[in-house]
Amino acid sequence: MEEKLKLSKRDRIAIWWRSTFIQGSWNYERMQNGGWAFSMIPAIRRLYKTKEDRSAALKRHLEFFNTHPYIASPILGVTLALEEERANGAPVDNAAIQGVKVGMMGPLAGIGDPVFWFTVKPILGALAASLALTGNILGPIIYFVAWNIIRMAFMWYTQEFGYKAGSKITDDLSGGLLQDITKGASILGMFILGALVNRWVTVQFTPVVSRVKLDDGAYIDWDKLPAGAEGIKSALLQQSEGLSLTAHKVTTLQDNLDSLIPGLAGLALTLLSMWLLRKKISPIIMILGLFAVGIVFHLIHLM
Repeated sequence: MEEKLKLSKRDRIAIWWRSTFIQGSWNYERMQNGGWAFSMIPAIRRLYKTKEDRSAALKRHLEFFNTHPYIASPILGVTLALEEERANGAPVDNAAIQGVKVGMMGPLAGIGDPVFWFTVKPILGALAASLALTGNILGPIIYFVAWNIIRMAFMWYTQEFGYKAGSKITDDLSGGLLQDITKGASILGMFILGALVNRWVTVQFTPVVSRVKLDDGAYIDWDKLPAGAEGIKSALLQQSEGLSLTAHKVTTLQDNLDSLIPGLAGLALTLLSMWLLRKKISPIIMILGLFAVGIVFHLIHLM
């Protein structure tokens, strides 16, 4: 019986260390894919013996990937388990691996910023700053040492957690658990991306559709406001009561579109981008094209 291929602890440590450089080759087309593939190299070397298999595995991990750099570790662990089972003959295809990666990276990305950038870093920074202000050299030393211990420990233990959890997932391949996880992860990933379209994609059409003069008393009469702070206070009070800031109500094309379906233009642009990607148009070409179209539309006062 052929011995089962398995990643050693030394392999996983090498992957953990490499993952600290996941943003080392960040790019605008596939973002963290270079750092991700670099992290996977020790596993690919261990699990695949031929040049063809190694090339295929490396190419598989050069697909788009982007999440918080520290939160990538549990995703990396699950992926290692899936690759391990695939190398041992389990029916784990490219779509399953990519589906799990994409499905996990979206929801987990929102965890990293609040935990690390908005909680751990400010707390350590405040502690270090308070010591540094008293002239204590331990301030910056504590900050540097504590921060790196916390992030490195988090990345190692979550990678191991993902690896063990991934092994449990692959234990039930014949029962369809992996297929269910892949499908659920893909659906969750698409849901998260869909919810973020309205936040990330902003399109503003500026052409004026109508300009209507408001009745007296419907807008703030700036000439009659008292001078100084009293005038500012009066203007704020009038605005809170619903008075317009200007004497005319201006309706733009974007206002009409928003009254029809808010975010319609952003959604249309997203769907167009997805269609172009399906047509194998390079993301770099799309980015440059969007820049060009945006500049031209701005110059002709369309956006």
